[in-house]
Amino acid sequence: MRTLVVVPTYEEAATIERVVQGVLACAGDAGLAEALVVDDASRDGTGALAERLAERDERIHVLHRPAKAGLGSAYRDGFRWGLSRGYTSLCQIDADLSHDPADLPRLLRALRGADLVVGSRYVPTGDVADWSPARVALSRGANRAVRLLTGLPVHDATSGFRVFRRTVLDTLSLGSVRSDGYAFQVEMALRTWREGFRVVEVPIVFVERCAGSSKLSWAVAAEAAARLPLWAMRWPRRAPPAHPRSVARTMHP
Repeated sequence: MRTLVVVPTYEEAATIERVVQGVLACAGDAGLAEALVVDDASRDGTGALAERLAERDERIHVLHRPAKAGLGSAYRDGFRWGLSRGYTSLCQIDADLSHDPADLPRLLRALRGADLVVGSRYVPTGDVADWSPARVALSRGANRAVRLLTGLPVHDATSGFRVFRRTVLDTLSLGSVRSDGYAFQVEMALRTWREGFRVVEVPIVFVERCAGSSKLSWAVAAEAAARLPLWAMRWPRRAPPAHPRSVARTMHP
């Protein structure tokens, strides 16, 4: 299994090296893991730092974009880059150390029996550190709303730590996915499930960023709130039978 870990960045110079090195440190357990930094013309030197890291290690790659264009767009470009180069699994991870790269091998092991693995804060033994009770309640409430309105059997549809089999991304029409931020995470999980692919959650502990500032805004949250009812009306609440290319087709009952 060739794994590409896509790391979108915008002004994450304080943490990007630790994230990338953490990904590569677990590559022995995770398979042939490599990292792709997708930088949106950071003004703090993140892109230049990533280039220096890439010069020292051929497993690190950098995709420079001309301007800040959003999280969803960065992942779509990163996925296309990886698909065109033959990677068999593609991972999302935050650049601010909120996600522990040491958890990557667990997600990849779970991928043996899944098409999409989501690192979940809201399944048993999952957790969130350093968030206020109000923020946790808001996040949990948003995820409950996703399950209620769409039927998606995922407890943490807004999680940004996940791994896709390339068969899923080959099947989905990435060009038609226009949402960003939380909405992008929800839409990708919904489309995966509604195509008949198997989605599995693995517990993780999410830690509030230790440096820099959050790039998410009320506009991003509002986008997710606006799109959710539309998705609920557009698609049925039940997933179809297992997709012909789903790993579920090869599993014994």
